[in-house]
Amino acid sequence: MINVGIAGASGYTGVELVKLISNHPKTKLCAVTSNSYKGKSLTDIFPSMRGFENLIFESLDIQSSARKIDIMFLALPHKISMQYVPALLEQGIKVVDLSADYRFTDAAAYESAYQEHTSKHLLKESVYGLCEIYRDSIKSANLVGNPGCYPTSILIPLLPLLKEDLIQTDGIISDSKSGVSGAGRSLSLAAHFCEANESFTAYKVGSHRHTPEINEILSIHSQQKMAITFVPHLLPLTRGMLSTIYVQTKKGVFEDKIRKTLNAYYAEEPFVSILDKNMYPAISHVKGTNRCDIGFYFDENTKKIIIISTIDNLVKGAAGQAVQNMNIMFGFDETAGLNAFQGPL
Repeated sequence: MINVGIAGASGYTGVELVKLISNHPKTKLCAVTSNSYKGKSLTDIFPSMRGFENLIFESLDIQSSARKIDIMFLALPHKISMQYVPALLEQGIKVVDLSADYRFTDAAAYESAYQEHTSKHLLKESVYGLCEIYRDSIKSANLVGNPGCYPTSILIPLLPLLKEDLIQTDGIISDSKSGVSGAGRSLSLAAHFCEANESFTAYKVGSHRHTPEINEILSIHSQQKMAITFVPHLLPLTRGMLSTIYVQTKKGVFEDKIRKTLNAYYAEEPFVSILDKNMYPAISHVKGTNRCDIGFYFDENTKKIIIISTIDNLVKGAAGQAVQNMNIMFGFDETAGLNAFQGPL
């Protein structure tokens, strides 16, 4: 049994972590923090969380955490996390950071999309927490940078094909859509019900912060500089994400090779499903789960593959993958606490 703290537990990702950790067979939730709601109980902010009345939000105190915490999840805004991570590590506390602060190996790439990084030396120690790809490195990590939701939906289907040299590295397009919860609990006009309901819109075209994250990981695996075209869209849904990815195959690569490669790569993965031919994933099929469902179509005329990937942005795209990372770091069954079944409605 390990003791867990969740910083930023009053956000959508934070409360998702509370649910997962509270139902995990190997963890005890010992602390939840929120500067905005210090002194209030979890049920004051989330009335649906009956039974958690004794869970009181507190400030994030490193010394106090060191006495009772084995691992801290940081569900904090970008740049805020890096204020705490060095001290947490010095106290021997493992960290899974759900901001972008420790997802990059290249500080300049991070700073081009976010702001100045104040603990660049830790980027060499941090492991990118895409579990199915970096599992071996995560096992011995003290600091994991949990991937962004869009990158998770895009990288899981692409990396095996890139590794096996089946696809062209240029001209990749990802047309991605997310539910409104991806914007967090902070108020914004775009997430306002009257703006988002019965509408569908692209946003941050050509400037989304997940683009350099995706490009860095693709470049590392291809051993050459890569840049994809990524366009995010806002769906009038609470949660869920679907990415449609267009990729040119290399000469002589056809549907059977693509399918065999994906099936072989993910055959033993509990949270990745490669759907049969002519079957395509739906957001409703992964809602509330830690799964990534993948389907694809091979266009005989253009020799392109059209990949469709779905995740729940709050689970596999955030809190669920963070718990999966924790399981790997502590040698637990990787599926522990993550076997929730989502019904048909």
